Amino acid sequence: MTNEKITSGLNGYLMLFAAMILFFGGLYMVISQSNTMFLIAIIIALFILPGFTLVNPNNSRVLLLFGKYVGTIKKNGFYWVNPFFTKKKISLRASNFDSERLKVNDKIGNPVMISTILVWRVTDTYKAAFDVDNYENFVRVQTDAAVRKLASMYPYDNFADEGLDEDITLRSSVNEVSEDLEKEIQERLAMAGIEVLEARIGYLAYAQEIANAMLKRQQATAIVAARHKIVEGAVSMVEMALDELSKKELVDLDEERKSAMVSNLMVVLCSDKDAAPIVNAGTLHH
Repeated sequence: MTNEKITSGLNGYLMLFAAMILFFGGLYMVISQSNTMFLIAIIIALFILPGFTLVNPNNSRVLLLFGKYVGTIKKNGFYWVNPFFTKKKISLRASNFDSERLKVNDKIGNPVMISTILVWRVTDTYKAAFDVDNYENFVRVQTDAAVRKLASMYPYDNFADEGLDEDITLRSSVNEVSEDLEKEIQERLAMAGIEVLEARIGYLAYAQEIANAMLKRQQATAIVAARHKIVEGAVSMVEMALDELSKKELVDLDEERKSAMVSNLMVVLCSDKDAAPIVNAGTLHH
C-alpha cells in the first residue's frame, strides 16, 4: 500500500466496559470460588488494555501491524484497536514555521539576508510517516532550499542608473514573490503529504558588509530624483514667468536681462536653502 487509508476502531467505551467486567468479574470469582480458571478472564482483560487509543481533534493515529500499514484514524474519539497495532501519532493541525535568516546572493550577486514564514499542515499521513524520514525536519530543510532558490531568481531592488529594470524584485513585488515562494515550497513538500497554506518573506535586508554602501546608494538615488524633479519644476516656472511678462508688457527685457533673470530664478528655485533677496532701488540699467 502506497496511499493513505482511512480506518476506524471499535467503540472504546464498550470495550472498556467489557474489560472491566472481565477483570473484576474474574477477580471476584477467583477470590470467592477459589477457582484459578477465572484467571483467564483477568488475563484477557489485561490483554485488551493496550488496544485503547484516544484521537483528539485535528490529530490522527497511524496503525501498523508488525511493520505493515493498516490504516489511519482521523476522526476524533475514543477507540479500541488490535493490541498488537503500533500507533503513531501525527498532528493534522496547521503549524507555523519561521525559518532562520539565511545569507544568499540575489540575481545580480548582492548578498542579502532573508527568512520566510511558512504555514503548513499534513494532509496525507502515509506519506508523512513513511515517504520521508522526519517530516518536520524535511519541512525546514526544503523551505530553506526553496528560499535560496527564490532569492537567486530575483534582484533585491531595481537599479535604473545601471540599466537594470526588473518587473519583479524581492523588495517591491511582495505578492508575486510570495506566490512563487509558496508554489516552490509546495512542489518540494508534496512528496511528504504536506499542504502549504501560506508562505511569505518574513525578513529581507542587505547583508551587513554592504548594507551601509547600499543605503548611501539609495539616498543618492533619491536625492538625484528629487533634484531632477525640482529642476523640471523650476524650468516650467521660469518659462511661465517670462511668458507672462511678455504678454502683459510689464517690462521690456533684452536678451542679457532675460539671461540674468533666468539665472537668478533658477538659483532661487533650485537652491536647497532659502535665498536672501537683494532689492535694487535704482533702474534696470543702474
